[in-house]
This record gives sequence, C-alpha cells and structure tokens, in this order.
Amino acid sequence: MHWSEPRNFKEWARRAIALRPLVLVLLIFAVLISELRFDWLEQALGSYLVTTNTERPESGAIWEIGHRTLTARQTLEQLVTDRQSSQREARGATTFTQIASNLPPGQGVMLSSEHFRELYLTLPQTMAHMIVSPFELLRLFSNGGWVRTYLENEDYGFKIYLLNSENRVLRELRIPSDLLYQIERLEIALEGSLEDLPTFENRIYPADRFFRAMESLPEEDIRSVISQPERLLGVPGRIVRVGISDEAASGYIELGFEIDDGTRRRVILLRAREWAVWSLRSFLEEKGQGLHQSSRSQGNEP
Repeated sequence: MHWSEPRNFKEWARRAIALRPLVLVLLIFAVLISELRFDWLEQALGSYLVTTNTERPESGAIWEIGHRTLTARQTLEQLVTDRQSSQREARGATTFTQIASNLPPGQGVMLSSEHFRELYLTLPQTMAHMIVSPFELLRLFSNGGWVRTYLENEDYGFKIYLLNSENRVLRELRIPSDLLYQIERLEIALEGSLEDLPTFENRIYPADRFFRAMESLPEEDIRSVISQPERLLGVPGRIVRVGISDEAASGYIELGFEIDDGTRRRVILLRAREWAVWSLRSFLEEKGQGLHQSSRSQGNEP
C-alpha cells in the first residue's frame, strides 16, 4: 500500500488500474445500477418513514395540502349526501310544508309534474288560487309540454319553475313565506287541549259563544277570521272551545280550535287577520258581560 503521493503520470496510471480501485468502481456501479433497477433505496427509506410516521408532527406544505384535500372531499361527500337525502324526501312528500322542512335554504329539488299536481290538490282552494290558477295548470298538463317541476327554497318562500323536457321554463311561480306559514298551520293538529298551549291562556271561549259572536260580524270580517272553514268541517269531531292568541305576527293572530271526537281531544291552529280578531273580541267581551249580568240578575230573583 503506497500512501505517498504519486511522483509521475506512470505511477498515477499504475495505481488507477490496480485491482482494488477497479473492484471499488465496479461495486459502486453495481449499487447504482441495482438502485436504478429495483429502487431499493427509496423503498427502504419509505418503509422507515412509514414506521416513524406516527411519531412525526403533521406539519409542512404536503401535510397542509393533504388536510385541505381531505376536508374538501368530506365536504363534497356531505353535500352530495344531503342533496340526495333532500331529493329522496321530497319525492316522498305529500305536502309543500314537508318539502320546506327538509330542504335547506338555497337548495332545490326536482319533482315530476304529476307529483306537483298532487301537492297542489292538497291545498285549500283559496290558497291554491294564490299560487296559480288551476285552469293554467290544466292547460300545461294537458298539452304535454310540462314535464317536471323545480322547487327552490329561498328566504322569502318557494320559487317554482315549471319545465318542459328540455328544461326550458314554461311558467315561474312563487309561494311567499307568509302563505307557506298559513299552509303549515293548516296542517297542524296538536294532541291535547287549549290549556296545554300557553299562548291561549285566559283567552279560551266556549264554541257556542265564539260562533254567536261571529254571527255579529260582517261577512267580510267572518272570512278574515276563518278563511278556510272547510278545514274545520273536514275534521271528525265537534268543536268544543276556541282560543285566541295574545301574540300578533305580520298582521295575523293565531286561533286554536279544540275538537273532541269522543275518544280524544286535539287542537287545530289557524291564522286570522288581526283587525278582524279585534272586532270579534269586542263582541265576545260584550256577550260575556251580558251572560254575566244575566246570571247575576237571575241570582237576585226571590
């Protein structure tokens, strides 16, 4: 082994082509070729990183990209799931309020024209006319142009598009939020009595007294108090008491009709115009005072 520096080129060449340098060079080339062929170095390094992955902090650009990708994927999956759930529940809905309760604001669902017609027919006649004339729906349904309906839930209510087979809008309709609220209250029937609802406290009247006071009102006021008498006529049982709410909202006051069908009692909630209810209450109080004075005079008779 010569540890001194070569003194000439001949000695440089003799040392370069010696056995041990050649073996070392061949060994290095073999390692490089095997790495390029089998990628054993990357695999070994990857296996080591996998074993220590749980101990290393989740930081760095790659981790951040991974987190954002995972979050975006989960959000997208949730949106798709919610949209499919809303569509599925809308297809099984039997009323507009069922669709409204299951459809988040800003989203919409697609229904067939036949399904929309069934929902329309569940509405009381006066409310249905406020959305669209039945003759216009009949015309669109009969000529075959109206194929599907898109309902979109917005802040002010429902926006409805009647579409043809090419998704062109044939007619645009609206269900305002106040009308949707009226439809919802028409469909509510609460088990129990008026005493179970604090909003009617101290404002509960016998049904005969309530309807006698109604007879004292003009026809216009009567329709403003009970705009949908068919709703009450269609319920089995007898109205025994009526409650008047002490809260007004958007020009309306809620009325509660307690119905006894012989086996149970329940309350149906309707909305009435505020000004008409005040007129009705004045007659109710007058009749109440008249009944009270009559009972006192009968008690004073010998």
